[in-house]
Amino acid sequence: MTTPGYGQYCPISRALDVLGERWSLLILRDLLVGSTRFNDLARGLPGLSRSLLAKRLRQFERAGLVDKVGSDYLLTEAGLELKPILFGLGEWGSRWTFGDPRPAELDPAVLVWWMHTRMDTSAFPGRRQVFAVRFADVAHRFWIVIEAGTPSVCDADPGYPVDVIITSDVASLYQVWLGRLSAAQAIRTGRLLFTGPTALTRRMPSVLQLSPMAPYAEPQPVDFASRAS
Repeated sequence: MTTPGYGQYCPISRALDVLGERWSLLILRDLLVGSTRFNDLARGLPGLSRSLLAKRLRQFERAGLVDKVGSDYLLTEAGLELKPILFGLGEWGSRWTFGDPRPAELDPAVLVWWMHTRMDTSAFPGRRQVFAVRFADVAHRFWIVIEAGTPSVCDADPGYPVDVIITSDVASLYQVWLGRLSAAQAIRTGRLLFTGPTALTRRMPSVLQLSPMAPYAEPQPVDFASRAS
């Protein structure tokens, strides 16, 4: 069974036959930023059922956007050529539709999952770095563990010494992650705190590499009243 197309002989219509179904572009977004395993894609898209994810991936294979190699879904040349299109859509969204976060959009587990692959710990000593993530408004705790350059997320204490504790409320850390609030401004206004040895905490703004969408974000104006306090 195939989904009916739009029935118009037009390249936009044909593209939407492949890309226009619900969740398709977000799955491709995650493939483009480095997720290749089914479970990793599912973890980054918790609102998407595993059965629908499997269906969309099969559709992408048939359309020539991905190849399945072992347990990895790898973008083909056609899939990779979608990057400027999706990032262009993100740039447009940042300019015209992206305001303050809505409560339903604030999922701390998804945020930590996004963050864990964008941590540059090359300036940290040792083969293992551990970051504890504490949200002031959520009881659940998270740990990001980077072992010899390979990152993972734990929602139970992994038992390793913690290098730096990252403390924030969910909305503020989302806004830092997406470039709407600079880390420096969040620290000055008490919305973001790094706790640990000074030699490590002072490196944290460069360790956290932020979302690939952050360069397109419209920064919030500086809250001078909060800054003064």
